Amino acid sequence: MGSGPVVLFVHGYPQFWWSWRDQLPAVADAGYRAVAVDLRGFGASDKPPTGYNAVTACDDLAAIIRSLGGHRAAIVGQGLGAWFAWSMPSLRPEVTAAIAPVGVPHPLVFHSTIWRHPLQWRANRYLRMMQAPFASERQPLTVARRLREWSGPDGSWLTPDVVERYTEAMSVPFAGQAAAEYHRWFYRCRATPSGMSYLHKVRGPIEVPVLHVHGAQDPTSLPALTQESRRYTRGPMQTSEVPGVGHFVPEEAPDELNALLIPWLSRAHPVP
Repeated sequence: MGSGPVVLFVHGYPQFWWSWRDQLPAVADAGYRAVAVDLRGFGASDKPPTGYNAVTACDDLAAIIRSLGGHRAAIVGQGLGAWFAWSMPSLRPEVTAAIAPVGVPHPLVFHSTIWRHPLQWRANRYLRMMQAPFASERQPLTVARRLREWSGPDGSWLTPDVVERYTEAMSVPFAGQAAAEYHRWFYRCRATPSGMSYLHKVRGPIEVPVLHVHGAQDPTSLPALTQESRRYTRGPMQTSEVPGVGHFVPEEAPDELNALLIPWLSRAHPVP
């Protein structure tokens, strides 16, 4: 795990902490305290009846950073975890040293384009499906299909063991409900007081360093949206598009991501 500055890895959907298995040892070897967590409701985490929204998720991450003894951390998030990584500088700036969102643009960019951009509207059909009754009960049944459809053309990373692990994790009681509730909240946040408050808070400029990585063939979020996120950053922002890769960059292209992440960390969140 390492003993240097904290780097907190936050998984996406339909995954759990194990999705960062190739990044954890590489980042630890570079001198960092590399930690991957299960989001509330996923994997082995607690599964309370409420709290499946960005504000509570950021509070959870801040509490984890403090429990690790870290004053501030670099937060690396993929997919669902990237939404929260983008949110941390605005919601919990006191613990956020740098962010590396993977596969999802800034929440305001994403939220506006799911309504106004025809291709993004089509790409986010899964979000609309999450709003339907009994969506939570269907989550374990759709894991293999989501992994396959959201990957790039080279699906060699998607072995039977990988599919089995993620299917089992999503089959844990209440994990499917948590996954659906996060997506429901994000999709509907423009229509709720808490959601409107969240969107207002994340409108402020991000001052900390940002590394934004996107798979060039990600079918869930258009890579072209990457540059639109710059309007919400004031600090240094590095962007990179990984060719031939879909939504699951940490697993589809682990070496490429590590080669981007570790030099960036040395500048944005250096080891003393």
